[in-house]
Amino acid sequence: MRAWIYLIIASIFEVAWIYSVKFMEFRKLLKISIADIFTKQSYHTILPILGYVVFGVGNIILFSKAMKTIPAGIAYATWMSVALVFVKVTDVTIFKQPITFLQVVFILLILIGVAGLKIYE
Repeated sequence: MRAWIYLIIASIFEVAWIYSVKFMEFRKLLKISIADIFTKQSYHTILPILGYVVFGVGNIILFSKAMKTIPAGIAYATWMSVALVFVKVTDVTIFKQPITFLQVVFILLILIGVAGLKIYE
């Protein structure tokens, strides 16, 4: 059961990693000097890159711990599916992206598939 918890948390870290990538701005990062690192203006540039590293490493560590007991195919399918659902939910709730009835149906099918993988493991 602990491996499944690691897998779900790794999926959440994957979502945070994806949004870190979305908000990274390398051009602005190259313009920041050492003296500007701790200013309020540079936080919007530095935090996504810090999130990229922290969430990426956390994701890899937790996913590898989960794969010690969960077969690789099931772990990977679950990890990506749960991350996909969380990304869509985040897009709809936080970023106010539209969602259609068919998208809800397909997301439910993904969740049913993940539950089936867990039940018949």
